[in-house]
Amino acid sequence: MTDLVAVWEVALSDGVHKIEFEHGTTSGKRVVYVDGKEIIRKDWMFKLVGKEAFPVGASQTKATINIDAVSGFAYEYTLEVNGKSLKKYMENRSKTTNTWVLHVDGEDCRVVLEKDTMDVWCNGKKLETAGEFVDDGTETHFTIGDHDCCIKAVSSGKRREGIIHTLIMDEREIPESTE
Repeated sequence: MTDLVAVWEVALSDGVHKIEFEHGTTSGKRVVYVDGKEIIRKDWMFKLVGKEAFPVGASQTKATINIDAVSGFAYEYTLEVNGKSLKKYMENRSKTTNTWVLHVDGEDCRVVLEKDTMDVWCNGKKLETAGEFVDDGTETHFTIGDHDCCIKAVSSGKRREGIIHTLIMDEREIPESTE
């Protein structure tokens, strides 16, 4: 990886993915790696600017690297995820998901709730869940190892805040992560 020009980290429901991009400005070479695995390799390209599109993660989320000339032989590399800049995508994602990072049976677990579908992911795997309506909202039940877990969804009572999601494992509340 001698021509490495950009590295990004993208947090998706199935985990945080590392995207690396090599750009040989003399040879026109373009190589994209996702989580250390080569996804795209183009060796002799005469056009040094352009785009490279590729899927990321279990849900095959669409990512695009844009290569733009800034001045002379200087280039700018930007990553888009689902058609949005990485920054916009992550801002939007923080509104549509909740993430908790916890230590379970000696290992770190990253639990993600997708609010639009109510899907729950743990360390890259979509979990089997059971939802139920309760007096003050809903509960989504699942297990991690031998541990009973539940995500409670209750109204904040304030329109701007909306619904508050709380992860409970073994009857203990887990604080939300700020990833």
